Amino acid sequence: MSPLTARHPEPRSLPAASPDALAAFNKAAGDVLRLTLLRVLRRASYSVMELCQILDMRQSALSHHLKVLAQADLVTSRREGNTLFYRRSAGQRDDGLEPLQQQLFKTVDTLELDEGCRQRVQLVQQERSASSREFFRENAHDFQQQQERMASLDQYLDTLIETLDALALPDTTHAVEVGPGEGHFLPVLSQRFARVTAIDNSPQMLARTASFSSAHSLGNVHCQLGEPDDLPAGSASCVFINMVLHHVAAPGDLLHDCAALLAPGGCLLVTELCPHEQEWAREACGDTWLGIEPDDLQSWASDAGLIEGQSIYLALRNGFRLQIRPFHQPNNPVHH
Repeated sequence: MSPLTARHPEPRSLPAASPDALAAFNKAAGDVLRLTLLRVLRRASYSVMELCQILDMRQSALSHHLKVLAQADLVTSRREGNTLFYRRSAGQRDDGLEPLQQQLFKTVDTLELDEGCRQRVQLVQQERSASSREFFRENAHDFQQQQERMASLDQYLDTLIETLDALALPDTTHAVEVGPGEGHFLPVLSQRFARVTAIDNSPQMLARTASFSSAHSLGNVHCQLGEPDDLPAGSASCVFINMVLHHVAAPGDLLHDCAALLAPGGCLLVTELCPHEQEWAREACGDTWLGIEPDDLQSWASDAGLIEGQSIYLALRNGFRLQIRPFHQPNNPVHH
């Protein structure tokens, strides 16, 4: 395992705006359909075929709009196997238009999608989720073994505990672990919080969590079948998501729902793979995404009103890279 590295946001001066970049930006933003497309991509990535389904349009027309947005650096693409997925640009711009982009996205996100578009977004995400649930229904018994081919908990457990303890959260409060798997991190949470909720949408995986919890006499751990938005908002001082986001249909939405669980001053602690090209992980581990872009995590957290803490990156011995990311709920949060 390589030495730890931490990322601290550094203030920077913006370059002068380029007239060509400004013209391309204004062209991209000057179309209602392209604004709708940016709204759809708020917290999720989609393939061209999925976007055609969502927007109910032909591929040739959609490809034109995506090209215009890409030329203005408002969207980027990432290849996952043989498929390109598009998302909103989350990184820093070097053409002086970053404040304009941030304001555009902020304004776009106030737009309401029409009912048909919302239903088609939901249908695409349901299709993704159904595939993931089917995988865990059939493979819960050997999932842990497959997961450890990428990143076993013992490779980063000490660093994770150090990060959790550095948060200095109250020990008389409530912690939530989303997608706890076999439950191997629950003893750590059980020792540090008065109540712990382990929540999972897979009955098969939750049964294994409950078995582990019972075998280790974790009396303050409650296992609940469901989603984070089934729990009371503002009820947790810590929410932990360990190696889960790359399994879910819309990781940005899941992060947003988890952020809503945090009480003022609480922390969302995420461990996740960085992007990789190990295509075998889809079939062996049920992965929807080949890792998560660090900039996407930061963007989703910011969209949920959270403030990034000290991030840690680990290079694992099998070639994967891991990110440990704490995001803090302000003491006076602004609801998004």
